[in-house]
Amino acid sequence: MENKNPIQVADRLFLVMEILAETGPVTLAELCSHLDLNKSTVHRLLSSLMYMEYVKQDSETGKYALSFKLLNLSNKLLSHIDILDTVRPCLRKLSAEIGETVHFVQLDGLDAVYICKEESQQNSIRMVSKVGSRIPLYCSGVGKAMMADMDSARIQTIWNDSDIKKLTPHTIIDYTQFLEKIKEVSAKGYALDDEENELGVRCIAVSIPDYKGRPKYAFSISAPIARMSDERIEELAKIVLQVKEEICRCMK
Repeated sequence: MENKNPIQVADRLFLVMEILAETGPVTLAELCSHLDLNKSTVHRLLSSLMYMEYVKQDSETGKYALSFKLLNLSNKLLSHIDILDTVRPCLRKLSAEIGETVHFVQLDGLDAVYICKEESQQNSIRMVSKVGSRIPLYCSGVGKAMMADMDSARIQTIWNDSDIKKLTPHTIIDYTQFLEKIKEVSAKGYALDDEENELGVRCIAVSIPDYKGRPKYAFSISAPIARMSDERIEELAKIVLQVKEEICRCMK
């Protein structure tokens, strides 16, 4: 794969959309500042995106923002992920029973992508994660759960290619220590995120193989540390392993 987009205008069009997704509504001048491009160039890019209905402009403020067309596309994409029809009832039931947020992810390169989120109505504290957002494999429970089902060569490749950062004081950035954690996951059958990605949040996760037995999916239970003591983790471990068996049976 080429390191540079062969069609520069396409590169810029998608960059505009990515920035608008991050910033929300902005003025032309603000967008120029983010892109480091002149106004005439950015205005042409916006005009093209508005013509294709991916961007809209507020008639009162003059600010530009993404339209709902991208959301429509993402919903269509999710509708073609057949596994969601199988797992969603299990995840919804699990979330209701334990009173915590449950995530389902799909492996995508060096990251896991949230493709389903079932949030409990029993607790007032909500998880900030969103469907479509990404989380690195090396510092997440779902990531470690899937990596524990990979061979050593692939684990090392993922580690080497990842942008290893100490996101919190608990993030593991030493490869030898990371491999010890992977061994623990293999032995126990589940993985933990002990505030490694976000302070104040613990997760327990298990891997779900695809129809060929390859590590491709995972689900997790996430909650504030006040509700995720070691004793609670032990209780949830038995539950997530049971749910994993149930999902795997349904997928056969």
